[in-house]
Amino acid sequence: MKDGKVEFKPYISADKVMPEITVTSVILGIILAVIFGGANAYLGLRVGLTISASIPAAVISMGIIRMIMKKDSILENNMVQTVGSAGESLAAGAIFTLPAVFMWANEGVGQVPDYLTIALVCMSGGLLGVVFMIPLRKALIVKEHGVLPYPEGTACAEVLIAGEHGGAAAGTVFSGLGIAALYKFIADGVKLFPSEIGWSFKKFSGAGIGIDVLPALAGVGFIVGPRITSFMFSGGVMAWLVMMPMISAFGGDTVMFPSDVPISEMDVSAIWSSYIRYIGAGAVATGGLISLIKSLPLIIKTFKESLLSIKNKEGADLAIERTNTDLSIKWVGLMLIIVMAVLILYPSIPLGIGSALLILIFGFFFATVSSRMVGIIGSSNNPVSGMCIATLLISTIILKATGTTGNEGMVTAIMIGTVICVVAAMAGDMSQDLKTGYIVGATPYKQQIGEVIGTIAAGLSIAGVLYLLNVAWGFGGKELPAPQASLMKMVIEGVMDANLPWGMVMIGVFFAIVVEILGIPVMPVAIGLYLPIYLTAALMLGGLARLVVDKVKFSSDEEKESAVTRGVLYSSGMIAGEGLVGIILAALAIIPMKGSTLGEIIDISGKFSLGSIGSIAFFALLIGTLMWVVFKKKKEA
Repeated sequence: MKDGKVEFKPYISADKVMPEITVTSVILGIILAVIFGGANAYLGLRVGLTISASIPAAVISMGIIRMIMKKDSILENNMVQTVGSAGESLAAGAIFTLPAVFMWANEGVGQVPDYLTIALVCMSGGLLGVVFMIPLRKALIVKEHGVLPYPEGTACAEVLIAGEHGGAAAGTVFSGLGIAALYKFIADGVKLFPSEIGWSFKKFSGAGIGIDVLPALAGVGFIVGPRITSFMFSGGVMAWLVMMPMISAFGGDTVMFPSDVPISEMDVSAIWSSYIRYIGAGAVATGGLISLIKSLPLIIKTFKESLLSIKNKEGADLAIERTNTDLSIKWVGLMLIIVMAVLILYPSIPLGIGSALLILIFGFFFATVSSRMVGIIGSSNNPVSGMCIATLLISTIILKATGTTGNEGMVTAIMIGTVICVVAAMAGDMSQDLKTGYIVGATPYKQQIGEVIGTIAAGLSIAGVLYLLNVAWGFGGKELPAPQASLMKMVIEGVMDANLPWGMVMIGVFFAIVVEILGIPVMPVAIGLYLPIYLTAALMLGGLARLVVDKVKFSSDEEKESAVTRGVLYSSGMIAGEGLVGIILAALAIIPMKGSTLGEIIDISGKFSLGSIGSIAFFALLIGTLMWVVFKKKKEA
């Protein structure tokens, strides 16, 4: 009891020392950081969404360390998920922005920065997120325990504490990974059946419907649930079955900017790419800014309280405890100096002292905001894209006003946005990890070292993944639409060159405002409007599978929770499996062999294909495996 409050006791007490940073935990954590970072990068470039890797990383760690290696250390498992989840958060920040640079280069505007430049920018953002979060730990994680729930961090701690179930849970993740990897290879490698099927309607000109029959989309749909996926699908329906038919009906032979083709000669894909994606961009940008504006009271309160807490030395008497020891301020300061020196002095990073100051100001502000907000609303609802849009708007306006324009100005703006986006994503993820560590009794400074290790490993791998995917397919196209990065690209171009079709953008702006007035969450609807309906339809089917689980009556709440957890873990494995094979297929697409590429050699679609019927049958079978995993315990009971 202290000051009338019951003192929190972690699962592992402060006076007990257990292995944390070990060769096993570091190597396994790095492997998972690379795997989930790469998988999340691929997923985010496909649908504009990423998933949390903490719980899948934790259960895989328990399956390997506890069940295979016969070691028993909850803190070692916690270190694995700490290092591993860094890859997911760094990937989220990177893929929201950096593909814009590749798209400009592919359009003949400038050139792609070298590998080391991309890696250093990613790592700089991640390390700044770690640096800014360290002084906030006692204020947000310790003093606000019981006030800020940090839902993902608390859930991960519960998974670790329930470690006796780790082997079975890890097996569920690996099962989903294996099934999805095989499915993805058959669909997009061998191409036994098309992974995208669609239809247009002769008597309903401009309308279209279709679906991408891929495991990651079904997995994401199951994880986020029927409510969010229905909002996203409704945005797709509004675009493909309302707006596009209206454009076709009223457009006739009109040639309307930005297209130079008469509307009557355009198919559904052309109408979507020429008009709907600009309307969607306006809606997504507005949704992000609305989220940011609605959060302003919390942002201001957070910033004030955090600044006060940093000055407050209360709790210094606890510093000798293992569970209350952060990295030394000397090491924090050294990391900050090194990162800023790299950003300013590395020749290929187009940032000067002024840009670095913008990064420091926005970075600390949004790290503070992000770390508290995820404690209340969870990482999944953290408006990182809104923070990035606000940063890009202000930075681009300042750059243009000071004469830094053209390709140099646009690349400088996207680099500032990348660092800030990674900072916000990393600070939010690290907050959840530190909350997990606080509950299980980890050593904070060792977790912070783990975050640094994960950041460096993920930064090096994400840069390679981006280059590989760009060479194989490019960004902004059918295979990798890169929706968030395309939006950031439009924002910068709109400010720098004033070349956006503002009429279309403003339609999206006011559409988002109407959705907000109706009390419907703007961002999922706006993203659904922006993405092709092929993606949102698949997400919707995953959401419907979750709806079935939610509606079925179980014998107890514990049994239902266990069923949902199995579904989430299997879905996480499906997402990782598709992402990994997607990266492998990208490599095969550029490996030369016998006058062709290895990817072309394994493609049998020119000789034999099961067609749309095969696509539907295999996707139904995939959803069936998910439902079997969810309900198998219920049947056994």
